[in-house]
Amino acid sequence: SGEYTVKVSFLELYNEELQDLLSVTDEKKLRILDDKSRMSTGVACHNLEEAMVKSPEEIIAIMKKAMAKRQVGETKLNKASSRSHCIFTMTVHMRETTTEGEDLLKVGKLNLVDLAGSECVGRSGATNQRAREAG
Repeated sequence: SGEYTVKVSFLELYNEELQDLLSVTDEKKLRILDDKSRMSTGVACHNLEEAMVKSPEEIIAIMKKAMAKRQVGETKLNKASSRSHCIFTMTVHMRETTTEGEDLLKVGKLNLVDLAGSECVGRSGATNQRAREAG
């Protein structure tokens, strides 16, 4: 038997700007770092909030609240087309003690990625801002 913690974060990339969808304020500037010091976990987002969660219901409530902050726009093909890329990350830390008395820390990470809508500009009727977002 062991102890575990679950943390979640929600990052949005819109027009090359990063936004923390869990943050109450947008005061902290987010930066992507290639962090070699994190036991070779690689890329990290500096100043991204992580919320500790205790239940699946709490995770869903946090996701719904964050999704309401996402950049969406209406096109002919989709009333609420996502205009941004988003990454929802759930990280589980589990601490166990082996039969020999050695402490082990196991880490699991799940990334759910939603890429921005890429409707055909002609068929979607995208103009101005929506057309620029589509490329």
